[in-house]
Amino acid sequence: MATPFGKISLRSRLAALIVGMDGPLAFIVFTLACAGLLVMYSSGFDHGSRFEDHARNMLIAAVVMFVAAQMPPQRLMSVAVPLYLLGVGLLVAVAVFGVTKKGARRWLNVGVVIQPSEILKIAMPLMLAWWFQKREGQLRPLDFAVAAVLLAIPVGLIIRQPDLGTAMLVLAAGLAIIFFAGVSWKLIIPPAALGVVALVLLVGFEPTLCADGMRWPVLHDYQQQRICTLLDPSRDPLGKGFHIIQGMIGIGSGGVLGVGFMHGTQTHLEFIPERTTDFIFAAFSEEFGLVGNVLLITGFIALVLRGLAIALDAPTLFSRLLAGSIAMIFFTYAFVNMGMVSGILPVVGVPLPFISYGGTAMVTLGFALGILMSIANARRLVQT
Repeated sequence: MATPFGKISLRSRLAALIVGMDGPLAFIVFTLACAGLLVMYSSGFDHGSRFEDHARNMLIAAVVMFVAAQMPPQRLMSVAVPLYLLGVGLLVAVAVFGVTKKGARRWLNVGVVIQPSEILKIAMPLMLAWWFQKREGQLRPLDFAVAAVLLAIPVGLIIRQPDLGTAMLVLAAGLAIIFFAGVSWKLIIPPAALGVVALVLLVGFEPTLCADGMRWPVLHDYQQQRICTLLDPSRDPLGKGFHIIQGMIGIGSGGVLGVGFMHGTQTHLEFIPERTTDFIFAAFSEEFGLVGNVLLITGFIALVLRGLAIALDAPTLFSRLLAGSIAMIFFTYAFVNMGMVSGILPVVGVPLPFISYGGTAMVTLGFALGILMSIANARRLVQT
C-alpha cells in the first residue's frame, strides 16, 4: 500500500520480506529452536547466564538469517572468491601468530579474538559452487582435481591447528559440492572401500594399536587417545573414557519416555560433562527419552530434506550446489554430535545445531539458513 506521498509503507515492506521466507523451513527451524531453549533452560538454568545467552545468540542468528535471506544468489556468488581468500589468509595468519589455548592454535587477535575456521564453513561451499558454476557444461576430470585442491588447502590448515571437528565440517561441505557436481562413482568407491577396510582393521587390532607406548603417525596424541577411548571406554573410565561413558548412561537412563523435564539426575548432579555444549544431547535424552529423541531426529531429517528440496528446485547450478551443501552441513553437525555422545564416533567437539550453547556456531548456522531462504525465494521469483 502506498502512502499519501507515493512511498511504500514500512508495513508493506516488512510484509513483502516475510512473504519471501520459506514457510516450511522457517517452521522446522522454529520448532528446533524451541526444543533448544527448552533443554537449555533445564540443563543450564544453574549454570550462570547460559539460558539467557543462548536466547540472545538465537536472536542474533535470526537477524543474520533475515539479512542473508535478502541477498540474491547472484550477490552471494560475487563474494565467494573474496570470502574464500580472506578465510584462507586468516588461517595462514593463525598458523603464524595465532592465539594458543589448551594446546591448540585456532584463534586470531584482531582487536577482538576470532576463530577464522568458522568462516570456511560458509566460504568453502560458496567457493566450490562458484567454481563449478563457471565450468557448467564443460566439466573435465581436471576441474574436479582443482576443486579437491581448493578444498584440501583450508582443511589441511584447520587440521594443523589442530581442530578435527571443524575440519570434518568443512570437508563434508566441500565433498558434498563435489559429489553433487557429478563426480564419477569410479572415483568414490575406492576411497570408500579403503575406509571400510581400515575401520575393520582398526577394530580387529585395537588391543595392539591402543597398547601403552604405541604411537600412530600423522595423528596427534590426543586424537589417537580419542579413537582408542571410543573403541574401549572402559580402559580409563574415570579419565579419558569418562565423557563417553557418562553420555551413554545419560541416554540410557531416559528410557522410552524420559525422566521428565528438569528431573534429569545425571544432568543436574553434573555427571554429564559439558552438559550445555557438546553433550547436551545426553541431557535431552535423559529428560525426554526415546520418544523425544525420535522427535528431535525427525526435526533434523525434515530440515535436511527441506534443504535438499530447495536445492532440487534451485534455478542455477550455483544455487543447487550451494543449497545441497548447506543441507549436508546440517546433517553432518547433527550426525557427528549425536554419534559422539552415543559412543559411535570419537569426541571431536561438534555442537548440536540450535540445541548446544555457542554463539559463533549459532551465527554461522543462521547465515547458512539465510542462504537457503535466499535460494528458495529466488526459485519462487523465477517461477512467477
